Amino acid sequence: MLMNHNYLVERLRRLFGASACRLQVAALPWHRTASGTIEIMLITSRDTGRWVLPKGWPEESERLCETAAREASEEAGLSGSIDTHETGRYYYSKELAGGEHVACEVLVYPLEVRKVAEKWKERRQRTRKWVTPGEAARMVNEADLGRLILAFGAAQARVAA
Repeated sequence: MLMNHNYLVERLRRLFGASACRLQVAALPWHRTASGTIEIMLITSRDTGRWVLPKGWPEESERLCETAAREASEEAGLSGSIDTHETGRYYYSKELAGGEHVACEVLVYPLEVRKVAEKWKERRQRTRKWVTPGEAARMVNEADLGRLILAFGAAQARVAA
């Protein structure tokens, strides 16, 4: 399926001559505290230090939810149970290394965190922090992502009630 998506995106680029939206995948790392409240883990981006979710580019051999789980492991040292259905999506403009900006659509998959590693691949490049859904929504730059985090937190709170 991913190969078909990439093929269609490339065809649209050639047909319309404009840069089509690129696909990224993110994990929404969460856990329930001992008191039963929901917390979301945010990490800093490597380039600007903004608070973000672990995310990256899908690889053709991976299911999208597997990409989200891999990114959470590499960028934040997290592992757990990844949902196979996205909880939502948001859009943002990513600046590439050469200064070019590309529009990205990010599919977000919840990851119920079971283990937080002390050592992980990008530990020297990022900071991670557990926060409430409300705090997380205020910390991220993308308003759509903030709303997605709030909705997810509210849904999880209803499940616990």
